[in-house]
Amino acid sequence: MATNTKELKKQLHESIENINDEELLSLAKSILDRKYSPTEKVTLNTYQEKRINEAKKSIDSGRTLTNEQADRLVTRWLNE
Repeated sequence: MATNTKELKKQLHESIENINDEELLSLAKSILDRKYSPTEKVTLNTYQEKRINEAKKSIDSGRTLTNEQADRLVTRWLNE
């Protein structure tokens, strides 16, 4: 049995990594979602909002990127 919160979290992380039962993982997530809510809110600048809106329009019209292309694009944006 865990001796403290830090050890319990470590054991839970390990268990989650080794469980492949999607139904059980979904149940665990729904239980945890009742107690956890992210405190950090992401704030986008005008350029980022514009690019996201353009991307949504592209997706709606069938223009998409491969994962590799998207990764390169996001990396470029993060470095701007």
